[in-house]
Amino acid sequence: MFTIDLLKGQGIPTKTGPEGILFGVLASAVPLILGLAMFGFYISDKIVTSVMEKEIANYQASMSRLSEAAELQRSFEKEKDAIERCLSEVASSIGNHCQWSPVLATLAENMPDSMVLTKLEVKQSSVKKKVPRKDDPKKMVDVSIPVRTMHMSLCGTSQDNYDQEVRDFRNRLRFSELLVSKLQDIRVAQGVDKLDGRDVVSYDIDCIFKPEL
Repeated sequence: MFTIDLLKGQGIPTKTGPEGILFGVLASAVPLILGLAMFGFYISDKIVTSVMEKEIANYQASMSRLSEAAELQRSFEKEKDAIERCLSEVASSIGNHCQWSPVLATLAENMPDSMVLTKLEVKQSSVKKKVPRKDDPKKMVDVSIPVRTMHMSLCGTSQDNYDQEVRDFRNRLRFSELLVSKLQDIRVAQGVDKLDGRDVVSYDIDCIFKPEL
């Protein structure tokens, strides 16, 4: 077989050997590998981004719940402070008040049957007393302590003598289970008065209670 080279050796393509084929395959495979790698990075970034977005959403939801809990706690703290202030006011003023229902019941139980109660009132004054400071017991401070006096008037007909009945009534009150530790003194004064246009004998009784903090 004869080969005629009319181009004088300049146009005949070089025969491709195994090295050339391998180089060609590698040259065409590199873009494909790079493309696959870039696609893999893209997919990985998408996955990481999606996971991060979910984590951020979870964090935001947690922060929202924490914010609501913190606001609820602040609300509870405000309510607690208000309750403590109310309790403090009650504690500071409760000493200025007295439950009179048991006292009135004791009066009714011991009242002389032959006499009429025409007046009943409670008067309150105060005395100064030195007491230890709450925050420093070694120091004494002046405080105002209420002193209560229950005043009542009992009347009977002017023809009868009620001295013994009034004395018995006074003693029953003075040594009653309820008042024995509360009363400081009971003072009685006798006089005359008018009731429904009639002359009556009148007894003014002052029950003086002990000062209490």
